[in-house]
Amino acid sequence: MRTILVPVETHAFLRSALSTALRLGRSLGGYVEGFALGPEIPDVYAVDVPVVVLPILDQPARREMAAGARQQFETFMHEHRVPERFGEPSGLSFGWHSDALQGDTYAGDYGRAFDVIVVGRPTSGDHSPRLATLEEALFNSGRPVIVAPPLPPSSLGHSVVIAWNGSTETARAISFAMPLLLMAEKVTVLTIKSGTVPGPTGEQIARTLRINGVPAHALDEEDEGRSVGEAILLNAQEIGADLLVKGAYTHSRLRQMIFGGPTRYLLEHSTLPMLMAH
Repeated sequence: MRTILVPVETHAFLRSALSTALRLGRSLGGYVEGFALGPEIPDVYAVDVPVVVLPILDQPARREMAAGARQQFETFMHEHRVPERFGEPSGLSFGWHSDALQGDTYAGDYGRAFDVIVVGRPTSGDHSPRLATLEEALFNSGRPVIVAPPLPPSSLGHSVVIAWNGSTETARAISFAMPLLLMAEKVTVLTIKSGTVPGPTGEQIARTLRINGVPAHALDEEDEGRSVGEAILLNAQEIGADLLVKGAYTHSRLRQMIFGGPTRYLLEHSTLPMLMAH
């Protein structure tokens, strides 16, 4: 997990995502690369009256947005004394990809060349990272996504909670998280009993992790009348976790949009960095 991609959204406050990526890079001796990201532009616009061209459609404005994103990214890295590297870097370093402003699909397409993608958690604010970016990375990159909380984390990966529910998606997330799990001081395999699908128990997962050298133990909890997502987050906070590992959208996106679900709840409320995979 030594190559880290950060989509730098031109309209969003990204300090937390950059801080999370940097903590990850420092832990693993990783290379952090950024690129400028803006909203996707449709190929066709149907209009029957003269219109003012929106800034996002104007090429000079797009180049200016991309330049601003690059400046934001590089300023942050220089402030934290991260060296810039080119070619095939070794050790903690950073680089920038392309001076063009890319659309959301690029996060999934280009993200396949990296070990992990770091994005900010979408919120309801005007300057929030967008859910479309996160979902493109989750569904189309084939890579894990670390979702940074709104505020920069003070630590990352010392105490890890795995939100185990028996699913393929969470099994995949655990596999992706192994470099971090092997470095953790404590790993808790948390199962909320009302939120599982057919699959191994939390203790069976913890046993496999221990065989692989991970200091893991299992914890089964009731939801106590809360939603599964709320129960996961409250238990993780009580444990003192600084990273939550979870499969994303065990149930379909449409179902979670209509009825809610653990992934949706955590994406709306988590104050912890989350490593997610689909």
